[in-house]
Amino acid sequence: MATALLQAVSASAVDTEFLPRPEYPQPQFQRAEWQNLNGVWDFQFDDENAGLAQNWHTSASRLGRRIVVPFSFESSMSGVGDSSFHPQVWYSRTFEVPESWTGRRVLLHFGAVDYRAMVWVNGHFAGEHEGGHTPFTFDVTNLLKSGSNTVSLRVEDPPTDRYIPRGKQHWESKSDSIFYTRTTGIWQTVWLEPVAQTYIERTRIHGHINGTVTFDAKIAHPFADSQLTVTITYQGKLIASGTTVCQGTQATVSAFVRDPHLWSPDSPSLYDITMELRSYGAVVDRVESYFGFRSVSLQDGKLMLNGNPLYLKTVLDQGYWPESNLTPPSDEAIRFDIEKAKEFGFNGVRKHQKIEDPRFYYWADKMGLLVSAEMANAYLFDEDCTGRITREWIDAINRDCNHPSIIIWVPINESWGVPNLAEPTQQAHLKAMYYLTKSLDPTRLVIDNDGWEHTDCTDLFAIHDYTKTGPELLERFNGAPRGTLPLPKYGKMYLAPGQKYNGTPLFLSEFGGVGYVLPKDVTGIPINSWGYAGVEPTEETAVNRISGLYKAIAKIPAIMGVCYTQLYDVEQEINGLLTYDRRDKFDPNVICAANKLLE
Repeated sequence: MATALLQAVSASAVDTEFLPRPEYPQPQFQRAEWQNLNGVWDFQFDDENAGLAQNWHTSASRLGRRIVVPFSFESSMSGVGDSSFHPQVWYSRTFEVPESWTGRRVLLHFGAVDYRAMVWVNGHFAGEHEGGHTPFTFDVTNLLKSGSNTVSLRVEDPPTDRYIPRGKQHWESKSDSIFYTRTTGIWQTVWLEPVAQTYIERTRIHGHINGTVTFDAKIAHPFADSQLTVTITYQGKLIASGTTVCQGTQATVSAFVRDPHLWSPDSPSLYDITMELRSYGAVVDRVESYFGFRSVSLQDGKLMLNGNPLYLKTVLDQGYWPESNLTPPSDEAIRFDIEKAKEFGFNGVRKHQKIEDPRFYYWADKMGLLVSAEMANAYLFDEDCTGRITREWIDAINRDCNHPSIIIWVPINESWGVPNLAEPTQQAHLKAMYYLTKSLDPTRLVIDNDGWEHTDCTDLFAIHDYTKTGPELLERFNGAPRGTLPLPKYGKMYLAPGQKYNGTPLFLSEFGGVGYVLPKDVTGIPINSWGYAGVEPTEETAVNRISGLYKAIAKIPAIMGVCYTQLYDVEQEINGLLTYDRRDKFDPNVICAANKLLE
């Protein structure tokens, strides 16, 4: 598919037979009718920042290049493959609205555009959005015309600005150390969708393992007699249903499921739901979704899933691909990564410094993979940065809160964006993000600052420790009284200035980092390649170190869960269990056996 699309780009011709990322982009909120706008768009760099003054949004002829959406221009799958700095870029494409949509509202959706986007339809301004990792929508009904329509975007992504949430995207021209190639512009699916004059805007699902479930929906432009009905099925069998009269823009439906099948990694049971909005006796909107019954809590220093203790065995997942950077190249690629994580014996992943594509969480729900979900952070602190990360984190939680696979929220990692926690304002921001997250979702665990410099506001005491060998790690932890830790070997102190340990369970949320390169790949690796804890010359020595670390952790009862660094290599980082192009570097059975030591 990618090859054919790239050929279409080079030939300056759009072949509609090929459609990248054709699947519905929001599987937890799916309507039957929609139109995918991925594919080949007109495109242009605007390095002189002249596009606005010259009204490029009114003339596609100004855009002399082509790009494959939803891949960023830095990636090879985009057909551009230019990783140099281009702070402003423009997009444009034509589309036609199906005649069957006549009389309905038309919504224009963007899965994610990094970082600031301005949108026009047929030369008329539709709206703007700031935030590179979360979706946004415009009602473009009044801007449409019969026949061919044009959507245009101007995207601004300051490549060196460290006050915007960047995640692992490097602010220097070349990737280096733990930072990777940037992603600019559209990097998730763009699509159109018809709705009625009133429609379901979003829904919060609250399922409890006792079988009670509530659906809190927001209704756009409700009519006086609007009613919401929710029907629950399991494996095609009707289980329960409920109906309520909408109270303005709010509607809450409650239901009860007898003897619910609980969701877990070993048994990822999911219930399908249909939400129907009725007005004047007719169904005006229908949305398909799903949910899972599961609970997350802490008890006696252990993670409890559905009331049962569970050792958290996770692996760091950066969410990068060599051909497409932050954008998953396909649905199959998402499934492959989940399958490999489970094959290696992990029951979860820590999605690191990225709000992932919604279809990743969908497959984690379907296939049974626990997820620690993490905000992409900025690096420097000021008042503007505070507002940016707060707004985008709220949007991320609202988008993903119904996924049963997500059990941990992480707003900040390793003091990124709060580099000086001795300052009261930065410490206040760190605590505020914890309480904000708990106010939006009290059902999950929240880590205030993953890695170090914790406050007394955290549900897990997550630490990063890249001690090289198992015996050394055991020596550092062995014999320490419960509630105390050895001094950090790398990084900052475990507690922020003036803070005290609150007694929460110890989560070794980064360890390992054993570098190794397959012999046939040695000549092709970047010259700046490295591993967190050194690079081993052979598979045997690498496996021995990995196994030794797991054996040591199994003897440290204070640790309730781990996260191994990492699932696959990323650019110059060669500490993956897989290569960057997803080939095994180690026998999965050996890594799986190491994970079993922690049960």
